[in-house]
Amino acid sequence: MPEPFAELRRELAVANRILANEGIIDAFGHISARNPKDPSCYFISRHRASELVEPSDILEMTLDSKPVASTNVRLYSEMVIHGEIYKARPDVMSVVHFHAPEVIPFGVMDIPLRPVFHMAAFLGEGVPVFEIRKAGGVTDMLIRNTALGQALAETLGNKPAALLRGHGAVVVAPSLHVVAGRAYYMTVNARVQAQAMQMSGGKVTYLEQEEARKAAPQDGFERAWALWKETASGKN
Repeated sequence: MPEPFAELRRELAVANRILANEGIIDAFGHISARNPKDPSCYFISRHRASELVEPSDILEMTLDSKPVASTNVRLYSEMVIHGEIYKARPDVMSVVHFHAPEVIPFGVMDIPLRPVFHMAAFLGEGVPVFEIRKAGGVTDMLIRNTALGQALAETLGNKPAALLRGHGAVVVAPSLHVVAGRAYYMTVNARVQAQAMQMSGGKVTYLEQEEARKAAPQDGFERAWALWKETASGKN
């Protein structure tokens, strides 16, 4: 019998490689996809750098972030990020957590990350900042347990993205391709916004709310996905 989720495993492996190739995820960070046939489970790689992930590395997890099938392989320590967001957000089909340097400043200062160009219009819904000290006191900054995962999901609320103070970001979406596009363009927007602020002394013209609403859908980032997939494949 063919493996029922073989294509999803391949797509998730590709997404890992795309985000690594585009500089969004380095040796750390991870991306997951909810099981489209069973929303109480999701798929994610074993503990491995994204650029190296193969379909055979992809495991199925419960929303409590426990392996569906018994395994002895090492798992990511922050998988609860994914499980708790999926619990809180039935609309979400994919989650990515990453540490791109461009987004870090906006989690440690009072200037919000806002959309400065149309490709990042989804940021117009607002980007909350998760303060781990409020949820867990002084920690190693990692989301290692259910309580912290739940607190992060609460901070994210109904938004497509959230920043983690001193740690990175989480992005969610209704599909794997869209979450990859959002993570990429959130990072680009952070870089461009910082450049605009430096050039203008802080005075920046952001997208208005209605502009952001109209521009946000794009094409589901499908044209970008096709390019990124081809580029990532060419490196291997």
